[in-house]
Amino acid sequence: MDKGTHFIGQPMYGQLLNLLERAKILRFSRENGGERYVKHFDAWQHLVIMLYAVIKRFDSLREITDSMFPEARKLAHLGIRLMPRRSTLSDANARRKECVFEAIYRDLYATYKGELSSDSRRRQVPAWLKRLQIIDSTTITLFSNLIFKGVGRHPKTGKKKGGIKVHANIHANEGVPSDIRFTSAATNDSFMLCPSNYASGDIIALDRAYIDYAKFEELSRREVTYVTKMKKNMVYETESDIMYMHPEGPMEYRVQHVVFRKHLKEGEDIEHHARIITYADIKKGKTKLVSLLTNDMAMEVEDIIAIYRKRWEIELLFKQLKQNFPLRYFYGESANAIKIQIWVTLIANLLLMVMQGRIRRSWSFSNLATMFRIMLMYYVNCYTFFEQPEKDWLRILEAAYPPPDEPSLFD
Repeated sequence: MDKGTHFIGQPMYGQLLNLLERAKILRFSRENGGERYVKHFDAWQHLVIMLYAVIKRFDSLREITDSMFPEARKLAHLGIRLMPRRSTLSDANARRKECVFEAIYRDLYATYKGELSSDSRRRQVPAWLKRLQIIDSTTITLFSNLIFKGVGRHPKTGKKKGGIKVHANIHANEGVPSDIRFTSAATNDSFMLCPSNYASGDIIALDRAYIDYAKFEELSRREVTYVTKMKKNMVYETESDIMYMHPEGPMEYRVQHVVFRKHLKEGEDIEHHARIITYADIKKGKTKLVSLLTNDMAMEVEDIIAIYRKRWEIELLFKQLKQNFPLRYFYGESANAIKIQIWVTLIANLLLMVMQGRIRRSWSFSNLATMFRIMLMYYVNCYTFFEQPEKDWLRILEAAYPPPDEPSLFD
C-alpha cells in the first residue's frame, strides 16, 4: 500500500519531542523535588501530556484525558505508559513545582539560542540589533481575584478580575523570552528593570512604565543605553535645544539635552543627563509628535527612532502566544497550576520557533502552529512536508491524468 512520500515511522509530535532530552528533564525534576512520592506519573509524562494539550489548544482537563484514548497506541511509543485520569493530572499540576518547568524552559533557551537568532538569515541588519534587548509585560486575565491581585475595575459591576502579569525580556534578533518573571496584575513594571543584569554596550528598549531616574543613572554608569518614551509630567532642565527642519518647512525632529534632578529620602541627590528626541510620526495620514528619552548622546537620531520602533517585537510575541495557545482557560485553579501552563506554553512556542527556523520554506508562525495542531499525531515527516506540502497531491494528479503520448511520424 502506498503510504505517501512524506511517510515516516514516527508521529509529528515525536519529531517535536526529539528536541527535548528526557534524562535532563527528569534530573531537573529530581533536583527541585518534583519526583518525591511519585510512583508512575513522572515529569517527562507530565510535560509530554501538557505539551500535547497546549498545542492542541484544549480548554479543560476532560478534553485532554478523553482525546488521549484514541491516540493511546501512538502516545505509548512516545513514553506515555499511563493514561492519566483528570484527578491525576490535576494533582500533578497542583503539586509538582512550577520551577521544574522553568528550569526546562531556561535550558531549552540556552541550548537553541544560536538557532533562534535571525542574524544568519538576514543579510543587512543594523549594527545595534545584536545588542538590543526589549522589556515589557502582558497581563493574562483570570476569573478569580483570589489567586493573583487584579487591577482595574469592570465599568458596570465595579468588580476586579484577577490577573497574572508576565514580565519578559527578549533579544531583538531572537523572538523568544530570555528571561521571564510572574507577578500579580497590580505589580508595577519597573521592578523588572535591573541594571545589574546588563553588560556594557547593551541597548534596552522599554516603555515609559519603566522610568526610574535612579536605575537610569545606574545604567549610564554601566555604559548601558536605554531608549524609552517620555511621560508628560516629567520635570527637567534644558541645557540645549536644536530643531531640525525639512526643506519644505515642517519640523523633521528636535533634539534636547536635559538634566533630571531628584532628591531621594536617604539624602542622596540624583542628577541624570539624557537626550530627548521628538519626531513627527505619520500613520494613516495622521501626524503625531513622539518624544523619546535616551542616555545615548552620540547615536544617530534615525537609529534611536528605529530602536524604539523595534520594541514592537515583544508586543508581537505576546500576541503570538495569546492567539496560538490556550491562555483563556486554565487546567487548574492554583497559582502553581496556572504558572505551569504558562511555562509549557512558552516551551511549546520555543520548540515551534526552532522547527520554523529549520524549515527552509517560509511559513508564518500562525500557519505553522495550525498545521502542527491538525497533524500532530500523523506519521508524516514534518521537514519534507512543510517544505513541499503539495508533493503528494501533485503525484496523485500525475498518476490520474498522465500526459498524452508523443505523436509518432506514422500518426
